[in-house]
Amino acid sequence: MKNYKEIIAENLAWAKEIFAKIDSKMSSVTIRSRNKVADGVDENGFHVEKERTWWCNGFWGGLNLLLYNYTKNENYLLTAESNEKLMDEGLVQIDTIHHDVGFMWYLLSGAHYALTGDKASRTRALFAATTLSSRYVIPDNHDLGFIKAWNGRGAYNWSIVDCLMNLPLLYWASEELDDDRFKRIAMSHADMSIRDHLRDDGSIAHIVEHSRETGELVKTYGGQGYAEGTSWSRGQAWGLYGFTISYIHTGEERYLNAAKKVANYFIANCCDDWLPRVDFRAPSEPVLYDATAGACAACGLIELAKRLPENEGGMYIHAAVNILKAMTEKFTDFDPANDHMLGYGTVRYPAESVLTGDPGVHISIIYGDYFYTEAILKLLGSEFFTW
Repeated sequence: MKNYKEIIAENLAWAKEIFAKIDSKMSSVTIRSRNKVADGVDENGFHVEKERTWWCNGFWGGLNLLLYNYTKNENYLLTAESNEKLMDEGLVQIDTIHHDVGFMWYLLSGAHYALTGDKASRTRALFAATTLSSRYVIPDNHDLGFIKAWNGRGAYNWSIVDCLMNLPLLYWASEELDDDRFKRIAMSHADMSIRDHLRDDGSIAHIVEHSRETGELVKTYGGQGYAEGTSWSRGQAWGLYGFTISYIHTGEERYLNAAKKVANYFIANCCDDWLPRVDFRAPSEPVLYDATAGACAACGLIELAKRLPENEGGMYIHAAVNILKAMTEKFTDFDPANDHMLGYGTVRYPAESVLTGDPGVHISIIYGDYFYTEAILKLLGSEFFTW
């Protein structure tokens, strides 16, 4: 197999071609959706919104910041700034905010601050980091703690693998404030996730219930996958990219090894056609895809490949490119007349047959567009790392 640099070089022209299509489409969409906190799309293909505390709300502004950084088109920055101000309404809803504040404000306010030095954006991101750190649960015996995922007594001792992708907010806050308490919480949660979410074969448990006394695993739940004990592909992607990110911020080899373990499992389970199914252990029929898992995994694979010897990294960049090319061929829409770009995202494995018309199956989801664009920009050599 070719090494990392060889694979990047031979796919550069393709990545440039695809980004030109992304930019052509999004330069229209950004103006049309400037005053929305965009999520998915309606039946006509135009962006819709949800409540201000919806966990996906940072991705639209974050996507525009990715595009602004690379193109310097001011329209993208204007949309991101509009998105950020609209999100202020959610920032103060302390009783309904959850662990996904990294998705919501680090990709948005953190990235805005990194690009422009805007002090209000810095304040928003630091407030979100403090909120996230307050969700840290310390077991009675002071062993590894965890960040509580959701609110409510029923989920008091639950963590989910998704939270690995919110930890960058804490790593950043420690660096920004020269205060290691945020980083310590992030690393404790990441270590817990290696112990309790990561299975021996490299698959991931989505939801873990912990003992309040010891912090150890009591029970796992299927969450958004097919069933308990199966392998929800976006959870795999969260783990792959999330462990890689913790390695980038800490240099601790255990996170790199965990990322490789998850990556190897992901690659082995989607390499037949490089189109990730919703759950790698679900029944073969009906065939249900989740393009958001592929886009996020591709980002993680590229970052993982960068941090390995060139020959070893070749395997991971090879997989990332194949996933992106397969999804581009099957799942993308670059028509500027509508707002959806990467299709075939799936929120969760449907409880009933897809024939019932489950609205969360094979749809456009904003974080699919975000990770797809991020991955293409990585292939182009963009060093703007928003995690």
